[in-house]
Amino acid sequence: MVPILRALELIKLMHNHHSIDYLEFTVKDLGEAKRFYSAAFGWTFNDYGPEYAGIRGSDGEVGGLHQTALLRSGGPLVVLYSDDLEASLSAVQAAGGTVVQAPFSFPGGRRFHFTDPSGNELAVWSPA
Repeated sequence: MVPILRALELIKLMHNHHSIDYLEFTVKDLGEAKRFYSAAFGWTFNDYGPEYAGIRGSDGEVGGLHQTALLRSGGPLVVLYSDDLEASLSAVQAAGGTVVQAPFSFPGGRRFHFTDPSGNELAVWSPA
């Protein structure tokens, strides 16, 4: 139990509540995207299966590449960090945001997606 609590403490030290925390790019071909970003910018990756790779930064992951047939229009997905996912979900709804993907689990925690009043899609995550 202590190692899990320590890991959660470290996560909270590395992330700031409601700040931009992660950028997620949708790509048609994960292997080609990894090749391109590695060759062009020297990026390295953490592989999470055949459809996802995390982009390594100097202090941990800073983004990801998600292979999907439906590419996200408007650019990469901006992901905000939250100390309290349920409170952030309530705040987004109260402010007039539209939840487009209810909270779900993923390796590393839980997140939800929403659109702002202008139609921009963002996500909010927190550790499990």
